[in-house]
Amino acid sequence: MKKIEGHIHLIRAMAGSKGQGRLSPLGNGYAIWDDGEIIHLLPAGWGDDDFRVEKYLPIMAAENIEKAVLLQGTLNGYQNYYTYQVIKRYPDRFIGAFAVDPFAERAMAIVKRHVEELGFRAIKFEISQAGGLHGFHKPFRLDDDVHVGQIMHYLADYPGFVVTVDYGDDTQTSYQPEAIVNLAKRYPKMDFVVCHLSFPNADHLERLANVLRQFAPFKNIYLDISAIQDIDGEKPADFPYPRCQKTVALAKQVVGSKRLIWGTDSPWSATFNTYHQLAVWLEQTDLFNDDELADVMYNNANRVYFKAANVAAAQAAEDPVVAQFKKSH
Repeated sequence: MKKIEGHIHLIRAMAGSKGQGRLSPLGNGYAIWDDGEIIHLLPAGWGDDDFRVEKYLPIMAAENIEKAVLLQGTLNGYQNYYTYQVIKRYPDRFIGAFAVDPFAERAMAIVKRHVEELGFRAIKFEISQAGGLHGFHKPFRLDDDVHVGQIMHYLADYPGFVVTVDYGDDTQTSYQPEAIVNLAKRYPKMDFVVCHLSFPNADHLERLANVLRQFAPFKNIYLDISAIQDIDGEKPADFPYPRCQKTVALAKQVVGSKRLIWGTDSPWSATFNTYHQLAVWLEQTDLFNDDELADVMYNNANRVYFKAANVAAAQAAEDPVVAQFKKSH
């Protein structure tokens, strides 16, 4: 079965920054935060202290992955420009979202550059307390913050723009599914993707059902099902992940298979379970019939992220800033 990887991170250089300080590479796929925590970020063979497109292309071929969506996060550090370079080099294989700290002094200039000059048609808000903006900013609301609002008002000029959000789990101040509902209602011509199936726990299905019921009426809200294995504590020996089967079955029941996007959140998630397992686990279950599985594994991501406008934008002329730099050097 052909696939679109709906949530992956390429890393030109580790530049993580969150509530634990800055991330520094240690080599062999490991890195250390300023508070002393060491993490295993890259699976063996994927890279020493980076994970570039040249490493990922053969992995894609092995797993029959035709295209991929490149997302940003503070774990790896924003890879905005490298994402642009990869999309420009492989416009038929990759599309991506850029990221910005909305509280940065030049936030709007950054947004306008990525949309108007670099051609992005998706933005990623990694706002989780554990891994994103809520780890080093005071709590804020996506649907009621002047800085985020300024960005959203600007993006409304681009129908079909995709806003992808990771708001963490329900123990975090960043957890705000109701904000997604308000934004989807406010911007009906934009698409919203909630990462990680809203951080499910198979022991608390009613909590997930409550969120899904809020999302269900809004056809412009989608959920990716990346990283739900490590979120819900499933290990390689648990394949094909009975806890994940419960939460995905519930999501299918409430919002339907056309609103779910397969992804893995690799490379980090591929250090908990193998990438092959993450790539094929749904095919080893009876959660979906063939048509539904094709939607989850390919069609939905293609429809949401790989819109014609996105592909055209990704093929835009060379970044004018770099073009001018080349002329002067």
